[in-house]
Amino acid sequence: MSQIFRKLQGGNLEVLKFGMYVLFPIGWMYYFGTNLDDRFATKNFWPTAEQSHKIPLDKAEIDQELARMRMVDAMKRERRQAAEAQAQAQAQAQLQSTQSEQ
Repeated sequence: MSQIFRKLQGGNLEVLKFGMYVLFPIGWMYYFGTNLDDRFATKNFWPTAEQSHKIPLDKAEIDQELARMRMVDAMKRERRQAAEAQAQAQAQAQLQSTQSEQ
């Protein structure tokens, strides 16, 4: 054992260190970079084609999708306006009830 340490003096030690500095990251990348599908796979992680969005490609599909999006926006706007009107009516009723108590 002491003969190995005697040989690893000066330039030989530097060559050994350089080899470790170069080979360790390469080995690390090789170990974790190969066979990724089996090693780090999680079942059902990515959505299937049926679960994901279908991108419209022709003009008719694009127009249909735009119409659907506008309809959804209109429904959300109506709900928001109805909720705001209801909140306003409640605030008005509270104001009137506090004024009538005085």
